[in-house]
Amino acid sequence: MASVEIYRYISLDEKNIPLDPEGFLVDMEDWSPEVAERLAEEEGILLSEEHWEVLRVLREFYARFEQAPAMRPLVKAVGQALGPDKGRSMHLMKLFPGSPAKVGARLAGLPKPTNCL
Repeated sequence: MASVEIYRYISLDEKNIPLDPEGFLVDMEDWSPEVAERLAEEEGILLSEEHWEVLRVLREFYARFEQAPAMRPLVKAVGQALGPDKGRSMHLMKLFPGSPAKVGARLAGLPKPTNCL
C-alpha cells in the first residue's frame, strides 16, 4: 500500500484523525457519523436525512465495488436506491455543492473518486 501524505488532523473525542492534502481520511477505519459531521461543517454543510441517505448509498457502493463512484455512477446508484427524483445531478449538487461525487465521498469516509479533479 502506498503511503499517504498526512496534511492535517481533525480532533474528535480526544483523537486526532489524519487527513490527506485534499481533506480525505488517511485511514477509512477512522470514519464515523461524528467524523462525517465534522467534515461537513468544514464544507459549510449541516447534514440532513437527505444527506445521510446519499452517504449510505456511497458507502454501499464502495462496499460492493471497492471504489467511490464518479458523478455518473453516483447519479445512477442514488436513482436506483432512492428513486428518480433523488437520482438527479441537480439534487446532488444542492446537497453537496461543487463536486457531489468528491464532497460526498469525503464525507462518507471514502477515497477520492477516480476521474474527479
